[in-house]
Amino acid sequence: MPQKNRTVKGALGGVLGLVGLSAVAGLLVAASVTPVLAMTGIAGSQALTIFEDLPANLQVNRPMEQSTIYATASDGTPVELASFYEQNRVPVTYEQINPVVFDAVLSSEDKDYFSHGGINVGATTKALVDNLRGTDDRGASTITQQYVKNVLIQECEQEADPASGTYADDLQQCWADATNAVGAKGIERKLQEMRYALQIEKEYSKNDILLGYLNIANFGGTVYGIESAANYYFSTTAANLTVAQAATIAGMVQNPNQYRIDRPAGTWTDEDGVGHNSEADGYAQTLDRRHYVLDRMLALGKITQAQFDEADASPITPAITQPTQGCVSAGNVARSAYFCEYVKSVVLNDPAFGETEQERRDLLRQGGLKIYSTMNIDIQSAGAEVMANTVPANYDNQYFGAAGISLETSTGRVLAITQNTTFSETIQGDQAYTALVFGTDKAHGGSNGFSVGSTYKLFTLIDWLEEGHSVRETLNGSNRVFSKFKCGDDGIRNTTKIQNFNNAGGYTGTVMKFTADSLNSGYLAMAEKLDLCKINAVADRMGVTLANGGKTTDGSPAPYDILGSKYISPLAMAGAYATVANGGIYCTPKAIDRVVDADGNDLPIPESKCSQVISPEVAATAAFALQGVINGGTGRQANTNDGTPLIGKTGTHESWGTMMIESSTKVTTAIWVGRSEGQASILRQSWGGTALNAMRYELAKTMQRAANNIYGGDAFPQPDANLSKQVLTDVPSVIGMDTATATATLENAGFQVAVGAPADGPAGDVIVAQDPSGQAPSGATVTISPSNGQGTTVPDITGQPKAAAQNALFGAGFSSISFDNSCNPPNAVVASTNPPANTATNKSTAISVTCQ
Repeated sequence: MPQKNRTVKGALGGVLGLVGLSAVAGLLVAASVTPVLAMTGIAGSQALTIFEDLPANLQVNRPMEQSTIYATASDGTPVELASFYEQNRVPVTYEQINPVVFDAVLSSEDKDYFSHGGINVGATTKALVDNLRGTDDRGASTITQQYVKNVLIQECEQEADPASGTYADDLQQCWADATNAVGAKGIERKLQEMRYALQIEKEYSKNDILLGYLNIANFGGTVYGIESAANYYFSTTAANLTVAQAATIAGMVQNPNQYRIDRPAGTWTDEDGVGHNSEADGYAQTLDRRHYVLDRMLALGKITQAQFDEADASPITPAITQPTQGCVSAGNVARSAYFCEYVKSVVLNDPAFGETEQERRDLLRQGGLKIYSTMNIDIQSAGAEVMANTVPANYDNQYFGAAGISLETSTGRVLAITQNTTFSETIQGDQAYTALVFGTDKAHGGSNGFSVGSTYKLFTLIDWLEEGHSVRETLNGSNRVFSKFKCGDDGIRNTTKIQNFNNAGGYTGTVMKFTADSLNSGYLAMAEKLDLCKINAVADRMGVTLANGGKTTDGSPAPYDILGSKYISPLAMAGAYATVANGGIYCTPKAIDRVVDADGNDLPIPESKCSQVISPEVAATAAFALQGVINGGTGRQANTNDGTPLIGKTGTHESWGTMMIESSTKVTTAIWVGRSEGQASILRQSWGGTALNAMRYELAKTMQRAANNIYGGDAFPQPDANLSKQVLTDVPSVIGMDTATATATLENAGFQVAVGAPADGPAGDVIVAQDPSGQAPSGATVTISPSNGQGTTVPDITGQPKAAAQNALFGAGFSSISFDNSCNPPNAVVASTNPPANTATNKSTAISVTCQ
């Protein structure tokens, strides 16, 4: 068993112990190997020079260690999601290793470990001579020398490029170079190993060297270190290994890939194709090696005869636990493999983890990082469950997919990423499996994004408010060909009628109503009053990029842009709506809370940057309009109905993609359901009793409710008074105009026109009445009444005799005339009429005349 804090100074009890002193060591080693050097043609006088000229300092770097991504449980404890490694190694301390392991290794590999100073000169010299003669190939290395050899191998392996086509050959060459025992090169390597061993013994305690050896040694394949060996071969820990298990593993270090016990068909095959050291022969060679280890332990008094008998009689019975690395293993924890893949992509892409792609990859697979993600396991679990119960993994072999994102509004922390498929980097041909992360972009999961439909209307709404318009302003939202768009000073003509969902005809209404109903024609009417380039610039300002990395302002703008034709990730859209919920402050997405290196030091992480991108007044008013979507509008089916105030927006792109985004003041949830490839319709189809295009509501509602239970949510601020006021506009007077001129005048002023029933008026096409007049809401309908030709005016016949008066009334078109008896005397003249003179009236009106 190891001795605590024992250094080389305590091991200098004999002549060989003195090799820890460099001057004496050089003389002893040189003298010992001179005969060996002579066999290679090197003169004895050169021996000391060769030894002294070799490098004396070995930089012992930390061996490659696996990195692990964690989530945090509701009680604050870390939950392991996945590990990444080039070598499956889990470093342990002394206290985590059963002392029988030390006894097994030292008894069989270096029984004098605690009494020599790092090298056994006599044994090493004999081994070199035998190697040169070809009579033996044993190394005779001490544990310290074996540790040095493993450090050199590790150093070489760390420099190999896993992405190169020669990686496997490069690793093999590392081993070959470090174990070469042939010719002058082999002697030089052994001398270098001895010189390094002397230095190591001066700088580290015996216990540190022994522990370092057990943590770095290979035990077959990619299994490195005693803890991983115990986990892999016997499904236990180094602390709980039995005598038989410890002796089996200790025996492997001499030839790891020959003595490994994870290949039932055998570790090597003879010329007849027969496998050896296999399950069929009871792993005979490993069994023989274990017997040797147990025999040495018994001889040195490390175990009793009874322990020997029991262990030696037991068969080798592997209990293999296949290590899993990569995000596929995270699928077992709240189906979080796609979240894991997003975190992994951040590490591989962000300069915080290395200047080059190779440096970042090496750090992840070799650096022993503990990566604590932002994932909230409760929201993730709720999302994973509802996703599994609502959306099939492969509906119809036409790439039907779904993704869910939850985002903390005030920090950008990504809380959950769910998906309907199962994560796999290897399974091909089954659409239920994919490694693409639908919820993120090309750089962070390989997805090309999706057309986000009417959720993109948010940016028209924001631009509308920033231009000083009110959400209560009324516009003509009837469906028609909208043709008057612009980008800066450039006009953009459109000749296509863009349909509303279900081909609805549209109506005149307020922006509030258009938003709640997601009326395409209403938003096109708004866009005609705005600048298309500014609308796309709003999206860019609110953190939205195209999934391929491009900008929303790239390319020539088109009217249909405002309806969500661009390919964008659900995560980017979640960030934009979170900006509204966060008072106009946008925070870049953040997937990692903390990273700790193998030494326990916190490393810099990619920080979320938060900045005010729209004014609080605009954000509050936009939220005011977006609440109508959840409260009775198109998103009402996604209302959590738990008392938490919510904003939201639905989106449908053509017939193959849908979205639902909703948010409290604390957490935003974005759902996409549709075709990840192709354009097959998802309308009028269902699965499990739910229409495909309605699945988004249950997904969003469940994830948002889980977030509300944890984070809550406050009331949204009141809208800005100026941006939510009723807007009245002067109505032009069109009395006296012809119908066409009156209609054009009113439409040019932003009003709709309805031609009402004809009213009494003069002959010809002339407007004689309108309603309303004065002021009305912009876009209101003005009813105009043309003349029916039956209108006339009562002539003034005052002072005329009866005959003249009668002729004047007949001349004006009146036919129903009655004279009072007062008009009978010959000298009588007209005193008055009823209706009075100059009254406009219909020709059929009865006229009464009174005389004097």
